[in-house]
Amino acid sequence: MRQSTTPRRERPTGAPIVVTLFGELDYPSAARTNRRLDPVTAGDRPHMILDLSRVDFLDCGGIGVLCRARRRARAHGGRLSLVITDPRFLRTLDAVGLTGSFDILGAAPDTARPVDDGPCPPGGGGSITSAAAPRS
Repeated sequence: MRQSTTPRRERPTGAPIVVTLFGELDYPSAARTNRRLDPVTAGDRPHMILDLSRVDFLDCGGIGVLCRARRRARAHGGRLSLVITDPRFLRTLDAVGLTGSFDILGAAPDTARPVDDGPCPPGGGGSITSAAAPRS
């Protein structure tokens, strides 16, 4: 099964990369998800948006994935935002004291376009898109 995390097209300078995760973001999927996210957060000043609107379940392993991605993005001078539409996930972040640690968005940018159309593993995974820079 092909898994690619390297966008095949250049993204506009400063445009965020939107990673849509789906399924369960949990301890069993954490290592696989980290492997997919690490290349995205490895560049200079990465701006990544993790879209969790299609995630069904989040546990401590998933929270670890979010914290690792945030830490890696910040270490490279970038930032991480989360799209959260499920109030349970907001309560979970609040319960562990992380609500203020992430920029929380209600939706991914409308300008997102597919970059990586490779299949994702069954039982959870994600896809990577790059949002075009907003027009002034």
